[in-house]
Amino acid sequence: MMGKVMNAASLVVASILSTTVLAQPPRQVPAGTEMKKDLTYAKIGDRELKLDLYLPEKADKSLPLVIWIHGGGWMAGTKDGCPARRLTSEGYAVASVEYRLSGEAVFPAQIEDCKAAVRWLRANAEKYGINPNRFGVWGSSAGGHLVAMLGTTSDTENFDVGEHLDVSSRVQAVCDYYGPTDLLKMDEGKPANARRRHDAPDSPESKLIGGPILENKEKAAKANPINYISAKTPPFLIVHGDVDPTVAHSQSVLLYDALKKANLPVHFHTIEGAGHGKGFGGADVTEMVDKFFASTLKSDEPVKNEQITSTSKASEPRGAAGSPMGPGRQLSYEQVMARADRNKDGKVTKEEFDGPPRLFPVLDRNNDGEIGQEDFR
Repeated sequence: MMGKVMNAASLVVASILSTTVLAQPPRQVPAGTEMKKDLTYAKIGDRELKLDLYLPEKADKSLPLVIWIHGGGWMAGTKDGCPARRLTSEGYAVASVEYRLSGEAVFPAQIEDCKAAVRWLRANAEKYGINPNRFGVWGSSAGGHLVAMLGTTSDTENFDVGEHLDVSSRVQAVCDYYGPTDLLKMDEGKPANARRRHDAPDSPESKLIGGPILENKEKAAKANPINYISAKTPPFLIVHGDVDPTVAHSQSVLLYDALKKANLPVHFHTIEGAGHGKGFGGADVTEMVDKFFASTLKSDEPVKNEQITSTSKASEPRGAAGSPMGPGRQLSYEQVMARADRNKDGKVTKEEFDGPPRLFPVLDRNNDGEIGQEDFR
């Protein structure tokens, strides 16, 4: 009986995707939010790098800014999926940044682009009603790696290239969701459900630095956030699932231990039973993120220099009965991409997805604002 229920649920999802309901336009921005799309923040030759800016429609003072950096193994993903934009209702400006992917340019292009975006936003802060002294960053997976790099390289100008070099690329807060922190140790501590070898020549990490990481250890070390920690590193919130099959939980342990050793403010939260973003949808995690940004970007009180660890349970067990991710799942990643991936980048954003709004979060299992292959693992 349970199998029939699960199959029926899967068929409902599939039928919704394949009907004319797909023609319904999604709501692209939260209510009360103004979106400024495709603002050019840098040019690399003829290539324009762009960001989207989300602003509360009614703001009576300069706003703290949270910058979202998307994931995708440094080789996929777009700025269109921006879960951080919900923060506009809490009195933040939010930016979502595109950067050159590894198929276009190898490291350090990605962090150079992110730093250029920070400088551009700070240089234009007055124009958009943003407080230039209250910049936070938030990212997941590869985006988590890049926001960690933004945080730990605050004391170096090695990656500042291009325009607005008279403006700082420093950030005041970092929220890192399951980002890699030491590329040379990606295969250490990986769980039994790990799906790839990170030291393989064709791994995302090897593609990022332009060669096998074990043959290019110096290049790999330059991409490690933990190698740049200094007294000027800002407060960190690190969130990671303990059964993550893509980026081992031990990667965040390394970062936490390094920040703790340097006596820097850091909160490391482990979600027990959560994978690579799966299980992150609980209200407790959302509240924790909100409190972190409020204490670091809104409060006038100094951030407490504490090193904290905490745990919670995954909001949704992996492979739960009746779940599209469980054993009764019938709708595949390939089917979703064939129906809804308009730009053929292997991801479906809310803007691409023109089905009913209630369906998108069902398929976006890791709550990163995009439907991708990791949502079907």
